[in-house]
Amino acid sequence: MQGVPLLRLLGLVVALTVVTSVIMLIPDWNGEQASTAAPKIDQLLDVAIILSSFVFSVVMVMLGYSIHRWRARPGDESDGAPLHGNTRLEIAWTAIPTVIVLILAAYSWIVLDDMEATASNALPVEVTGQQYAWSFEYPDENIQADELHVVKDRQVAVEMRALDVLHSFWVPEWRVKRDAVPGAPGSGIDDDFVVTPDRAGTFTLVCTELCGLGHATMRAPVVVHETQAEFDRWAAEQEPIPPEQPQPAAAPSA
Repeated sequence: MQGVPLLRLLGLVVALTVVTSVIMLIPDWNGEQASTAAPKIDQLLDVAIILSSFVFSVVMVMLGYSIHRWRARPGDESDGAPLHGNTRLEIAWTAIPTVIVLILAAYSWIVLDDMEATASNALPVEVTGQQYAWSFEYPDENIQADELHVVKDRQVAVEMRALDVLHSFWVPEWRVKRDAVPGAPGSGIDDDFVVTPDRAGTFTLVCTELCGLGHATMRAPVVVHETQAEFDRWAAEQEPIPPEQPQPAAAPSA
């Protein structure tokens, strides 16, 4: 590729990366932020957009240059020159994407590790998904509800379970999404996660895993109380879970 204006091509790549990144970062892709994890997830998305814009720009600039530089002239019907390849170029276009993927993986690991740190005062909630409804059990309060109630600025420790098929827990404003995989307790399925809401209000829990004909209706209200006292008043209004009745002994066989 002797004579290739490398500085000019590099300048075009940088310029196209900046323009593409600005255009792609203008839309508010994820909407309202309502948890401590939301800014971190949004920032991770922004970094991924910028890196993707760089890869897109490299491909488009090189494609445009190749089309212009080696285009067939009018009246030229000859075959193209046989090319064996370019080892350095092949190493470069393998190494650069690999480095980008490793950077994203390391950054994602750091963000995820920070998000999964569990607080000592976390509110435990057992979330159960089944076709086509959600239910929520609060072990500390000994209550069960069909609405998810939590407290602003208090971490929620969610234990997921699915009774029938695969479901997925997602409150868009929290950004955190986790699958509920069917399986017996102790099966080693990691369905648990933590999230800290930082904005009071009413949101919607959505199932984002196609779970049958009623999938689109599998939603539940999510209420984030401003204070712990508000949550305690709501919990006191709920009926306690009745104790399990002992099973009668089986009759002896004849």
